[in-house]
Amino acid sequence: MIDTPADTPKGELTLRTLAMPRDVNTNGDIFGGWVLSQMDMAAGIVASGRAQGRVATVAIDAMQFIRPVKVGDVLCIYVDIARIGRTSMGLQIEAWVLRNRQSADKAAREKVTEGLFTFVAIDENGKPRPVPET
Repeated sequence: MIDTPADTPKGELTLRTLAMPRDVNTNGDIFGGWVLSQMDMAAGIVASGRAQGRVATVAIDAMQFIRPVKVGDVLCIYVDIARIGRTSMGLQIEAWVLRNRQSADKAAREKVTEGLFTFVAIDENGKPRPVPET
């Protein structure tokens, strides 16, 4: 694995979305649950591609909220496949923001959240199935 500086996201940019006023909590920050759902969607995209079919989230481990997400931030989700088992895979997810809707070349990125998500490949009946070799 290649080491990257602390200010560089690890993994593939999988999802970018704008934090909107409807997603704030009473403190004026974006709900952690909204951020978590964006991370789960991005991880699901990568996991289903690697599994070549349906997957289900079975665990979220080591979740860490580092900084708040604010209205107007562009939330960028990066996904890296950390491990692949027989029927499951672990994905390392990082959420970064570009503050005030700035493009990546005009604003500094800030890591706001990270976590390890576990997905299981499932068949049409919802039963675990092997993850294809590649």
